Amino acid sequence: MPTPLIRLREEEVEFTAIRAQGAGGQNVNKVSNAIHLRFNIAASSLPDEIKARLLTLRDQRISTDGVVVIKAQQHRSLERNRDDALVRLRELIAQAAFTPVTRRPTRPTRSSEKKRVESKVRRGVVKLLRGRVSE
Repeated sequence: MPTPLIRLREEEVEFTAIRAQGAGGQNVNKVSNAIHLRFNIAASSLPDEIKARLLTLRDQRISTDGVVVIKAQQHRSLERNRDDALVRLRELIAQAAFTPVTRRPTRPTRSSEKKRVESKVRRGVVKLLRGRVSE
């Protein structure tokens, strides 16, 4: 079953430009290229079942208050980091939107049970014949 197309409204996602960490020379010290994305699950327009599944996910990016915080600093440009953060948020939501098919337990057929028992008996006879030969 394909996951439904979920649209995120721009006003539900909050972006904050921050300075990136790590190597990068003067660029890292002067320019705020990294993005902090904040998305409040409870205040969003997502369907209630997806909200509930998102809150039960054991993901470190989801705080105890129900806010998704994603930090993107992979790229040198602010726009690419912003797009990267949005893609990661969409992947997280798609993960919560996917509902696995529930397994219905079935019983083995009479024929398969009979074959299983016969193979066990045959194997047992082989093992029995491995014993010492007595005269």
